[in-house]
Amino acid sequence: MFSYIKGLLTEVMEDRIVVETGGVGWNIYVPLSVLDRLPGIGQELKVYTSFQVREDAMTLYGFLSRQDQEMFRLLLGVNGVGPKAALGILSVMRPDDLRIAVISEDVKGISRAPGIGAKTAKRVILDLKDKIRMEDVLPAGREAEEGMPGEDAFGESDDGAAKEAIQALVALGYSLSEATKAVRQVKSKEGMTAEAILKASLKYLIS
Repeated sequence: MFSYIKGLLTEVMEDRIVVETGGVGWNIYVPLSVLDRLPGIGQELKVYTSFQVREDAMTLYGFLSRQDQEMFRLLLGVNGVGPKAALGILSVMRPDDLRIAVISEDVKGISRAPGIGAKTAKRVILDLKDKIRMEDVLPAGREAEEGMPGEDAFGESDDGAAKEAIQALVALGYSLSEATKAVRQVKSKEGMTAEAILKASLKYLIS
């Protein structure tokens, strides 16, 4: 029903915010990870929303990027995961981290979310693993997130070098999750070789 709401941030609470637009204050539930990325009270904010209707309530859930919004929708498609559980997962894991956890079958990582046990975490992995590609978590495959400036990504031409660096790190004994996160931390420059990316990634891992 709503794709996004753009207006003034008027209130910030423990689990939700109020955005005013057109004289109406919208009560929007957000992941905890959003709270420290909000602008100041009275400043303009664009929130990507998901409108959920239940027998006893109509609720808006909000995110600062389409990436977060889409991951929330994917989580709602998992058997046994409702809006509260999905919001809890995105409170402790950014979408890229969740993608990595699904690909690497990191049950423990997903289970860190409040109310998510090992059984539900395994269900998340089972239901989402066919919907997530390795390319989605590589630097070149990531969408730049709104409100997250300063995060460099590899250009398309360097995608192969990034993959090679990840494969090399895995061969050195690092998990797929650790290797991918390390490569993502590299401040990339066009034309970097796999060796250069690997060295930069290793500096991050051993620092």
